Amino acid sequence: NILKAVMEGQAIAVLSDAGTPLVSDPGYKLVRGAIEQDFFVTTIPGANAALSGIQLSGLPTNQFSFLGFLPSKTTARVKLLQEWIETPGTLIVYETGPRLMESLSDIKDVLGNREAAVTREITKMYEEVKRNKLSDLIAFYQDKGAPKGEIVVVIGPAGEEEKAVSTESLESQIKKALETMSVRDAAAMV
Repeated sequence: NILKAVMEGQAIAVLSDAGTPLVSDPGYKLVRGAIEQDFFVTTIPGANAALSGIQLSGLPTNQFSFLGFLPSKTTARVKLLQEWIETPGTLIVYETGPRLMESLSDIKDVLGNREAAVTREITKMYEEVKRNKLSDLIAFYQDKGAPKGEIVVVIGPAGEEEKAVSTESLESQIKKALETMSVRDAAAMV
């Protein structure tokens, strides 16, 4: 037990070779436990996929929100994204390769065809950044297949065209919702 080791006088450091520990990670419970025991807790800034992703995206960095991992189920993902439609600034999410296509599609359907960047394997040998409109990123990954590795999706702020809800967008959202919901629930959600 880490907290027991600190009680016994040991100094503990939490390190990671996969980004910053304790960000979108259950390690915050360790910090909370240390704080409750009145232990000294500090941080040394280091690699952070969310911040590195927005830096590499070329999208506005003056105002942004980090959403963590999107839910794995379409209904929950769409519901969460709807809460962020009116949020000004850039949005940052973590995603997995196998779910990337579904998430990009839901992001486009809910938030509009915004500028975005898909970054993966930041600071590693296979680092890659793809920047384009969501529709173009979807087409790219449909052609090339889902990427592997740690993925950060950075979604630009709404432009004027995304602020107006299109009939096509509403129809697409309703169709997607009907895949997993009743007509009543789908209508209420959309």
